[in-house]
Amino acid sequence: MNILVVGLNHKTAGIEIREKLAFDGPKLGRAVDILKASPDIKENLILSTCNRVEVYVIVREPDAGTEHIRKFLSDFHEIPRDHLDKALYVHTGRKALAHIFRVASSLDSMIVGEPQILGQMKEAFDFALNKKSTSVYLNKLMKKTISVAKRIRTETKISESAVSISFAAVELAKKIFEDLSTKTFMLIGAGEMAELAARHLINNGVKDVFITNRTYERAEELASEFSGTVVEFDRLLDELVRTDIVICSTGAPDYVIFKDAMHDVMKKRKNRPVFMIDISVPRNIDPEINDIDNVYLYDIDSLQGVININIQGRQKEAEKAGKIVGQEVEAFLQWQASLSAVPTIIALREKAEAIRKSELEKTLGKLGGIGQKEMQSIEALTRSIVNKLIHLPTAALKSDTEDKDAMIDIVKRLFDLNKNPENETNSERKNEQEK
Repeated sequence: MNILVVGLNHKTAGIEIREKLAFDGPKLGRAVDILKASPDIKENLILSTCNRVEVYVIVREPDAGTEHIRKFLSDFHEIPRDHLDKALYVHTGRKALAHIFRVASSLDSMIVGEPQILGQMKEAFDFALNKKSTSVYLNKLMKKTISVAKRIRTETKISESAVSISFAAVELAKKIFEDLSTKTFMLIGAGEMAELAARHLINNGVKDVFITNRTYERAEELASEFSGTVVEFDRLLDELVRTDIVICSTGAPDYVIFKDAMHDVMKKRKNRPVFMIDISVPRNIDPEINDIDNVYLYDIDSLQGVININIQGRQKEAEKAGKIVGQEVEAFLQWQASLSAVPTIIALREKAEAIRKSELEKTLGKLGGIGQKEMQSIEALTRSIVNKLIHLPTAALKSDTEDKDAMIDIVKRLFDLNKNPENETNSERKNEQEK
């Protein structure tokens, strides 16, 4: 069996193609059922997010499987093959495993280190489990994928630094004020990024929120959304005296807060620190305000500088994460290699156990009446001897070696296992595969 990944993402396709290929709502269930009904597809799982659509399948023949999935995607979404094929990528074997691990660990995301993708991967796996479209291989792979992503988050700092304007604003606020829950916050205007930063500040403990806007109705709307208090726009400077954190994005063509006015505000505040973020373009806060003691002003360019430094830090952590992915791919391949030997391992164990039982019965018959305690000791002894004898050939069969097929054949001949090749039961085979 072979693992096959066919998909596209933000690097290979624009939003026009990605949104057409999305498996939203009932589409996902129908798609999984179609693949499940195909004799060429042994197991399947579909990951569909705003930035990627990927189909994970287990197939006998990778080339035939690739063609099958390409055609399926084209037919299901009614997209011409020539439009679709150039956006799709295909991974098999080792590369497929590495790709899946990297996706779940956010190493392949638009923003490296973002946490959402792992949750989306879990949801895709849960959906496939409920549809019973996965079995031993994909179940093992997805559980391994989730553990790899968690290991990377634990052993690296890939998700620690802010790499968006809104998160950077909160990170800087935390550096200036240790406890955000005791600080007051004012949102001036209603820009999208400013609103998002406001949400992050509130989620990080800020409780006293004030909203001001040239349009009073809009201020009321935002105040209701953020459980805040409306401040009339012409009272902005008065309220600044009681405000510790300011985010401004009004869309005004000029400054709404000037240096001289901020000087007066700081005198009334008795020089207590103020953190100000001007996300407006053009800027709405006079940049010379940053020269005033205890006023910390950042515009969108200075925030971007913080983000760029953090992105560089994440890239270094991504290199560490890449090494972890390599280690985990090798570990999974070793498990995969052991699958071909499962029937032989089970047959070997069954034969050894049959011989043990047969010889034990003969011996116990000759010994006559021995006590229950002695009988249990003899039983344990014979089991221990058998387990130690078959341990080395079993370990050799499980190892990832180039001569695996030859080794299997040798063990079969040495222990005369070819007479009953179908000895193993389905439950025994499944237990062995999942080890």
